[in-house]
Parts: sequence; structure tokens; C-alpha cells
Amino acid sequence: MQNRQRVVMTISVPPDIALECREIAKAKGETMSQLFRDMLLSYKQEKRKDEFYALQRYGVKKAKELKFTEKDIEKIVFAGR
Repeated sequence: MQNRQRVVMTISVPPDIALECREIAKAKGETMSQLFRDMLLSYKQEKRKDEFYALQRYGVKKAKELKFTEKDIEKIVFAGR
């Protein structure tokens, strides 16, 4: 069986935010640790989504600059498969 390792972290937040975090954790039936893990995961997912959309916008811009059609792009994407 693999041992789970944890690192204890101390953070500082204003009292109103601390109270709100406690209330949210209690309402969800979670610990503060789990709440913060969930918040970090949510942040990372949102960041990945933003990066994906930025790449998508870049691709659209480049395709327009090169005057590629959707069919041209499909040919390129599926050529190596």
C-alpha cells in the first residue's frame, strides 16, 4: 500500500474570506483542505481552458492569414493518421 504524503501549508486571508471559506466547506461537508484542493483544481482547469481558447484563436488567425479553408485544415490534420 502506498503512503500518502501531505505538506502542511499556512495561508493568510482576511477574516471575511476565512469565514466564507469555512461556510462553504461546511455547506459542502468538506474540510478546509479539501475545499482548497478543489479550488486549486478548478483554477488549473480554467487556466487550461483559457490556454486552449488562446491557441484556438491563434490557429484561426493563422488560417485566415494563410487563406486556409476548413477542408484544407482537415486534410492537414488527418493526413498523418
